[in-house]
Amino acid sequence: MKVVGFAGFSGSGKTTLVERLIPALRHKGLRVSVVKHAHHRFDIDHEGKDTYRHREAGAFEVVVASDQRLALMREFEVARRPTVHHLLAELYEGVDWVLVEGFKDSDLLKIEVWRAATGKPTRYADDDFITAIATDSADQLPVKSQLPVLDLNDPDAVVAWLVSQGARFDYDFENYA
Repeated sequence: MKVVGFAGFSGSGKTTLVERLIPALRHKGLRVSVVKHAHHRFDIDHEGKDTYRHREAGAFEVVVASDQRLALMREFEVARRPTVHHLLAELYEGVDWVLVEGFKDSDLLKIEVWRAATGKPTRYADDDFITAIATDSADQLPVKSQLPVLDLNDPDAVVAWLVSQGARFDYDFENYA
């Protein structure tokens, strides 16, 4: 499995880029999963649904499945922040690429997504895990860098770069067990 992170401030275009990379990778016949960092209390379940009722009754985990999908909901009895490596260990092993959105401080290799229009600073000068910069503002990058600069608006070019660099993104579970 190959794993690459996408880091950047809110509004930089991370979600849009990841959303556009998925079909571009799938078009190459690759199976893709996504790990997304969420903030605080989020919910994918709805009041009144059986799974919600089971969780509210105190179930630690609820797995719901059909012939087309499976969802696992786990309640943490004590607040904790699982690492990206814990979440990667939960994924199905038959995936080719995992796109990780968020987890900007993780020790995963990642692409920084940056737009000058947001007015936010860059991270690449201070983060050794950033391997490339995806931007629509290459001429406005505030710090010179030897890192590849990818066109944020060209997902096929980003996928071509990822595939060409594939061996760099091989994930070794044993390093994080």
